[in-house]
Amino acid sequence: MKRRIYFLLPNLSDAETVHNELLLARIEERNMHVLARDDISLVGLPEASIFEKSDLIHGLQLGFIVGGFTGITLAMIAFLMGMIVPGWETVSMTGIIVGGAFLGAWTSSMVAISVQNTRLKEFMKDVNSGQILYMVDVPVNRIDEISNLIYSKHPEVTNRGIEHTIPAFP
Repeated sequence: MKRRIYFLLPNLSDAETVHNELLLARIEERNMHVLARDDISLVGLPEASIFEKSDLIHGLQLGFIVGGFTGITLAMIAFLMGMIVPGWETVSMTGIIVGGAFLGAWTSSMVAISVQNTRLKEFMKDVNSGQILYMVDVPVNRIDEISNLIYSKHPEVTNRGIEHTIPAFP
């Protein structure tokens, strides 16, 4: 199980230094995500992907649930129509429910991919002012070790907390 540590860095050189120290502490680069203003080049740093920047995962989950309930409703209507109109009884109820769930997930994720991640809203004022947001996913048993590594060596780093629920993927 992992937790996501959030912290802000004042400039790019500090971000590069912390990045190298995290690599030396055996934190894989795929577990690091960096977010900065569009005019700041993050070459050499693990830039946050669409999964971290948008509400894609949340939208996918919500769409799957809403689409599933819509599919159940449509399956009930089809069942009732089968009682009234001959031939409708061959409609697969499971197919309608699953189809509704996947159609809901797809349409919702298409909308959510263009929406900024709601978890990052509290950091955007600092990011837009030129600071660099660093997100590190670490195993639970290494939270204190990694936090001490970052905060003891770098007094310029601003601690922004730990998220206790991070996506199982990517």
